[in-house]
Amino acid sequence: MRKSNKEITDTAVIIDLLKICPVGRLGTVGIDGYPMIKPLNFAYAGGRIYFHSAQEGEKMEAIARDNKVCFETDLPIAFVRGGEDPCRAEYLYRSVIIKGRAQIIGDRDEKIFGLTCLMQKYQPEGGYGDFSEEKLKLTSVVRIDIEEMTGKEDLGKGSMKEEALKALASGTSALPIALG
Repeated sequence: MRKSNKEITDTAVIIDLLKICPVGRLGTVGIDGYPMIKPLNFAYAGGRIYFHSAQEGEKMEAIARDNKVCFETDLPIAFVRGGEDPCRAEYLYRSVIIKGRAQIIGDRDEKIFGLTCLMQKYQPEGGYGDFSEEKLKLTSVVRIDIEEMTGKEDLGKGSMKEEALKALASGTSALPIALG
């Protein structure tokens, strides 16, 4: 990482970020050789990333061709106005970038595990019932086995950083816009 002062070194902070961020972005290489990014719902469990997909499409074709993937998620915290000096404007955030290998899950039990993790994240109150065999046959579940994971943050300085940390601790995902 170029700016080591922005690196998140506490693995627990990175894992918490993976648990609360609602959207992740999967990076693969398209058939034309261009990078491709797809936003998706995801769940982090057991040191892995799980997501679901249709059985066909660009994303699945890219994974079948080359299972090396990149995954990113981020949490915007605040935009800090620069006032009369645009160079003082800041964007406060936390982010995670993962490199790994995507595996299309064939095992029924692991497929249900991945889908259950997704439902627990996005519908924590429960009430989603069981997964029907028909739907399981139509749905792909992909697991990313993590090979490298890095976190990065900019929480500002001084009282701004204290305010950002307080908001993060309370579960507030975005601070009010503040003047620098």
